Amino acid sequence: MHLMRTVVTKRSALILTGVLALAACGGPSTDAGTTTGASDAGGATATAERADPVEVGALTPRITLAHDGGVTTIDSADGAVLGSAELEGYLRLGPAGDGRHVMVAGSGGFSAFDTGLYEQAHGDHSHFYTVEPALTGLQVEASEPGHVVPHGDRTALFADGTGEITIFDPAGLAEGTLGDVVTVESDAPHHGVAVPLSDGGVLRTEGTADARTTVLVEDADGHEIARTDDCPGVHGEATAQPTASGDVVTLGCENGPVVYRDGAFHKVPVTTDYQRSGNQKGSEASPIVLADNKVEAEPAGGTEHPTSIALIDTRTDTMKTVELGSTYWFRSIDRGENGEALVLTADGELNIIDPESGEMLHEVPVIGEWSEPEEWQTAGPMMAVADGTAFVVDPQAKKLHMVDIASGEIYRELDLPVIPHEIQVTTGTPSGEVHVAGAGSEDSHEGHDHAEGEHEDHASDAGGAEDSHEGHDHAEGEGH
Repeated sequence: MHLMRTVVTKRSALILTGVLALAACGGPSTDAGTTTGASDAGGATATAERADPVEVGALTPRITLAHDGGVTTIDSADGAVLGSAELEGYLRLGPAGDGRHVMVAGSGGFSAFDTGLYEQAHGDHSHFYTVEPALTGLQVEASEPGHVVPHGDRTALFADGTGEITIFDPAGLAEGTLGDVVTVESDAPHHGVAVPLSDGGVLRTEGTADARTTVLVEDADGHEIARTDDCPGVHGEATAQPTASGDVVTLGCENGPVVYRDGAFHKVPVTTDYQRSGNQKGSEASPIVLADNKVEAEPAGGTEHPTSIALIDTRTDTMKTVELGSTYWFRSIDRGENGEALVLTADGELNIIDPESGEMLHEVPVIGEWSEPEEWQTAGPMMAVADGTAFVVDPQAKKLHMVDIASGEIYRELDLPVIPHEIQVTTGTPSGEVHVAGAGSEDSHEGHDHAEGEHEDHASDAGGAEDSHEGHDHAEGEGH
């Protein structure tokens, strides 16, 4: 039996309100072949029989897709369907933080989905196991579940309907628990975000359903140590390469970004009256954060379609922009394992950019032309990154293309069994790298082990047809 510790924090006050029992449930351990269900503080229960884990010589990344009717996991090697779960409603996917599980945000809260691959260290080498993907039965109840943010060895879940934040250790998911859980309460419900910090503290937003301007940092005891109220419309966050004194976090505002560094907030000056970077991607390998660059407070038609991206330098609190000549949206930006800035634009190209210089390293034609859909929930081109590969999805063509980020080479194409609107890729390791059995921490990524004949250019898959399904500027909640 594990206990959930509830810490209610309002500004600098720390109040213990009690404890909630959390029964063991969820995913398989290496010596268990079944999943038993239990509720998390009264959440949903589920029980599913599963085969024993199978030891394998190496792991291949698994691709989990959210679609109408549920979630489905496929093998990145051949596209084979490995497992699925039926779920109702619109589903969002977030990384749980352990490289194995995915958090599914849907009706009622956040559910843990086991993608079924993991690495187990054994002395100077590792063993690798796979099991059929499935829901674990563990659910964190949440009204309007929103952002999922893993950082360090903890993961934060934000409930927009209450402002409540649930912080847990994802290492416990393999045993079907959340470990020692901390819940933090905001002053009011709002579309917000929280980042667990490596020193045990938390960075989080404050606001209301109508407006939000505040970001604050509290230490592990709930005492406020930093605050800024100069972040109107605060949305989106990213963590960058840390400094000697700790974590570095950026957030998007409507008057330019803000950087948390060395225990204080630093405003990034911008040249326009309105500048919103509500969707951001960071990398522990880079002090630069990639963000969208919106400069129209009241865009025609209600949605701005920027053609430039922002590169925020967290060392100097400055920002520069790079013009791409084509639009993009929140699902089409990401980072490479060496910090490369990746942007899939509406001309069908994957732009691979050096974040320090802004120089274009590769322009890779991947899919046909597309346009951002009117509704952000509609399936459209999107991307995820793992093990040095950009996994580019063209949902209307039901195709997935794998691009080697270092070379800009398309090395594999898969047919998709569903039309997905979200994607997560797991490798079995929190780092997002694939390791080789018996080789310690060596990276098996070399050359991606391409099968013969997998180097064709798949640029015109969609025949140049414009994809009309992509969009997401739900004003108050961009990118969730």
